[in-house]
Amino acid sequence: LAALTGPQDFISEMVGVYRERRDLVVDMLNRAPGLTCHKPEGAFYVFPSIHGCIGKTTAGGARVTDDESFVVALLEEKGVAAVHGAAFMYPGHFRISYATDTESLREGCTRIQQFCQGMR
Repeated sequence: LAALTGPQDFISEMVGVYRERRDLVVDMLNRAPGLTCHKPEGAFYVFPSIHGCIGKTTAGGARVTDDESFVVALLEEKGVAAVHGAAFMYPGHFRISYATDTESLREGCTRIQQFCQGMR
């Protein structure tokens, strides 16, 4: 009940914070070679497309054949955890949440950029 009747002034502030985080993640992922990331309208996560990475080999020697092989290699090589899109009936994509602090998002997206830049 307190959530409905208590102070609501923090809501607009948090909407702005999450909007900034969303925009940061979308911008950084769109600068990663092989990824395309659309801006979500009402979620705390994005589903970047990995179609430009399919068929490539990572710097660590893993072959990217689908979204699952992409996220496994991303975790093993860069320590970034993501969920493969096929788990959500969205193959060829992966899911990243932006419901965390901005610095962690920046670091994670930088690692994803490096991961994609290292593909051949």
